[in-house]
Formats: sequence, C-alpha cells, structure tokens
Amino acid sequence: MKNKKIGWIGLGKMGQPMSGQLLKAGYPVYVYGRSEQDIQAMAAKGAVVSQSVLDLVNIVDILFLMVTDDHAIEDIFKSEAGVLSAGLTGKTIVNMSTVSPAINREMAELCKEKGAFYLDAPVSGSIKQAEEAKLVIMAGGEEAVYESIKPLFGILGGSSSLIGEIGAGNLAKLSINTLLAIQAQGLAEVVNFAEHHNISAEKMMSIINNGALGSVFMKLKGELIINENYNPAFALKLLTKDLRLAKAEGLDSPLGNTVYKTFQQAEAEFGNEDLIAVKKYL
Repeated sequence: MKNKKIGWIGLGKMGQPMSGQLLKAGYPVYVYGRSEQDIQAMAAKGAVVSQSVLDLVNIVDILFLMVTDDHAIEDIFKSEAGVLSAGLTGKTIVNMSTVSPAINREMAELCKEKGAFYLDAPVSGSIKQAEEAKLVIMAGGEEAVYESIKPLFGILGGSSSLIGEIGAGNLAKLSINTLLAIQAQGLAEVVNFAEHHNISAEKMMSIINNGALGSVFMKLKGELIINENYNPAFALKLLTKDLRLAKAEGLDSPLGNTVYKTFQQAEAEFGNEDLIAVKKYL
C-alpha cells in the first residue's frame, strides 16, 4: 500500500490534519487547495503541491476529498479540468465531505463509467480528533472497495465501518449531526437557564461533566462557553447546512424540526462562529 500515491483535495481545518496523518505514516501525498497559505503549510510538511485538480488526479492512485458542500463537489468533478476529465481507470475516489447522499450516488456512477471505484466516507469528530487520528469514519460503497481503503482509514481515525451502499455513509453522518445539534441546543438552553438563576457556567459544567450526562462533547463545548471562546472548531453555518441536508432526506421529528429552525435563525448572526454560539443566539 505504501507504494500508492495519494491525492488530497480540500485543505481546510479538517483536511490539513487528516492529510498530514498520511504524510506522517510515510505515504506520498499530493495536494490541491484554493488557499495559498494552506498549500504552503502542507508543502512544509512534505506534501507535493499540484497546480490543478486534473494534474493531481492523473498522478495519484487514491484520491481523498474533504470539501464543504455539494457545489464544491460539482465543481471539482465536472469543471473543465476536473476529476472526470482525468484518466480514472483503476483509481479509487474517497469522498470524506459531508454532502448529500444524492450527489455521492451521482458521482459514484460517473466514476464507475470511467472505470474508477468510489466510497463516501464522512467522519464524526472535529479538529482535535483529526489531529489525534481519533475520527470515526462511516463509509458507503462496495465492501471490496472499503476493505482496500480500510488500512488508510486506520491511519486517519480511531474506527471505521461500512454502513451500506453509496450514500449510506452520509446518511449516517447527517443522523449524527442532527444529534449534535440537539445536544448543542440542549446544553445552551440549560446553561442559559442556570445563569439566569445566578449559577455560573463553570459550576453547571462541573455538575454535568462529573455526572452521567458528561461526555467529550459536553466537556469541549462547555469549556468554550466558560471561556467565551467561539472560534469555530465546527462552524455553526456548517451544522445548519447539514441539518438542511437531513431535512431534504426526510428529517421530520419534533426535536429535529426545532433545532433546524433554531440554527437557521442563528446562522445570519453567528454562522461563522463555533456551533455552540447557538447559546448566544438563544
């Protein structure tokens, strides 16, 4: 496997530490991104910078993508010098972005027509988990393709599993992120209620984290609330996007509808801040 050339498109907050794990493991990694700063950061770590998507895809054996939304995927695949313009026979494309199941199915079919293999494999976890290689990876696609990429998933995350056919990985991710939104709003409401009654966020979080309701999520987001630090580990606008995708897939439940409404309304003012900035909106 170490003789395989790996390509990575998307060098944002998650893409950099994730592709960095593959570099640390000794793989040759070719990268493409829009930000010169991000490109130079990866070059300093030993990545080879490609000048276009087409150049990168023609060189590599396995291509990973970690981008923001369906629009970015459309552009990367279908542009004049995009993925589908390259020679794809025998290559494997792993889309780790949180996007719609529908666009994964479409791109998988287009790649199959050109002789390539495809997985959708979004992750649960944020920057800290990416830096520590403790992401949870949920894949959709053929079992043989998943098994061929599984060793690389073992470098990127703490666990991975094949959920089902193409699109299933993203359906699982949208489910997880709906729970994420529910927990974030619940935490925000409880701390606001406590503060209204002169119980500090610090004292409230100590109670939560030392009891049955404590979790990694509660600890991390509680610390942000206490420190009034809303720099985005996962931006509120991205969680809103994921809720929008979940709604498009049929999410229609009391809590799901509630958090979708809340995050939609919070997005205009707090979209670029961390998702727990929903506390400030509420």
